[in-house]
Amino acid sequence: MHDRHTRRFGLGTATALVMGNIIGGGIFLLPASVAPFGTVSLVAFGLLTIGAVALALVFGRLAERHPDTGGPYVYAREAFGDFAGFLSAWSYWTMTWVSNAALAVAAVGYVHVLVPGHASGGTDLLVALGALWLPALANLAGTRYVGAVQLVSTILKFVPLLFIAVVGLFFFDPDNLGSFNAGSGSALGGMSAAAAILLYSYVGVESAAMSAGEVRDPERNVGRATVLGTVGAAVVYLLGTLAVFGTVAHDKLVNSTAPFSDAVNAMFGGHWGGTIIAGAAVISIVGALNGWTLMSAQSPYAAAKDELFPAAFLTKRRGVPTFGVLAAAVLASALTVINYLIGTGGVFEILVLITTFSATVPYLLAAGAQIYFLLTGRRDKVRPARFARDLTLALAAFGFTFWLVAGAGYAAIYQGVLFLFAGILVYVWMAARRAGRRGEGVAAPEDAAQEPSPEPTAAASAAAAATAAK
Repeated sequence: MHDRHTRRFGLGTATALVMGNIIGGGIFLLPASVAPFGTVSLVAFGLLTIGAVALALVFGRLAERHPDTGGPYVYAREAFGDFAGFLSAWSYWTMTWVSNAALAVAAVGYVHVLVPGHASGGTDLLVALGALWLPALANLAGTRYVGAVQLVSTILKFVPLLFIAVVGLFFFDPDNLGSFNAGSGSALGGMSAAAAILLYSYVGVESAAMSAGEVRDPERNVGRATVLGTVGAAVVYLLGTLAVFGTVAHDKLVNSTAPFSDAVNAMFGGHWGGTIIAGAAVISIVGALNGWTLMSAQSPYAAAKDELFPAAFLTKRRGVPTFGVLAAAVLASALTVINYLIGTGGVFEILVLITTFSATVPYLLAAGAQIYFLLTGRRDKVRPARFARDLTLALAAFGFTFWLVAGAGYAAIYQGVLFLFAGILVYVWMAARRAGRRGEGVAAPEDAAQEPSPEPTAAASAAAAATAAK
């Protein structure tokens, strides 16, 4: 039975998980990052938002078909077999713990704003490790606490960002925008260059699908949470960037290191905006780390159930795959220590570059899986209108993800493919173990580490019977 530390995510918590994972620390620098291209970057952001919503809708449809923990891994394996599923799980798992290390290091810079003074490398390392392990401890405490931290942190970071986004429109001055195309090339080239920076703003749309097994009524709530969380993040992104563009002069914004702080100072005067935004940034990063720590355990857990990852990843307590949480925290901590030992120009940057490609592999396979399900007639006997809509969304999501891959750059793709293929050794090892057990006549291990699920309710039984009758 589930204990008091375990609680399945409702729609609100699942939405907070999606929104909290999408909105990390990068939003606080985004306006300055794309300002050199001019307001054409806002057009690029709008197009990317359409693609992200299409991908969110595809994940919602896939979750209706397969409401299981593992999300993109489950869909890829169901459509294309074990090897594709493994590549999805391996790529996603790598992306999560490496990006967690990057988030922890980013948090240190904002802590310096909140607590000014001389900070040593050792102190910075302790702060970064604390940023990693506090969310890990919340995860180890159970899904009840994961959901609570995610909900509170999302509200605490969403409210001030939305406040700036909305209030900033009242201080909007078109003269601050600068030219439509501020770059030296064509407007189309500027839009593509801005898109390359903005492409990964929506990584995290799959969060509810990844944790579908922990969501109440996942057939309905995963899709709703995915769309609501993505749209909520889009509102903050688009209105926030527009507000900063309209309140901070373009020539100042291009060189800004804290654009949201500059916007607050421009709206209300003084120099207190930096402290507020730094506090919001720390909360945002800790909330993102809380959600991504859970994500880092879900994909290998789902793969381990199918014997594609080591069985240790099946260890689950209080609704959370504890071994996966610990493994990701240890690996991210090791990467963080390496960062502070060898400096910012070493292995850390190379691995972070790899994650920009790794994030796209599960998305591409998931969108491809939806197209495969539709074209092979496995579409739950939907009406032609529904089929046309779903196929259009799936193709749009595939195109959006393909754009993500292209925007990663040659270096990211080259190094990411090498790291992805390194996982083949793990796949071969696990395949050899499965073959050995079959040769010895040993049955596949059951998921003994899982906590027993509660008995299905009458409503759930009726829903299952209705599904089987289709």
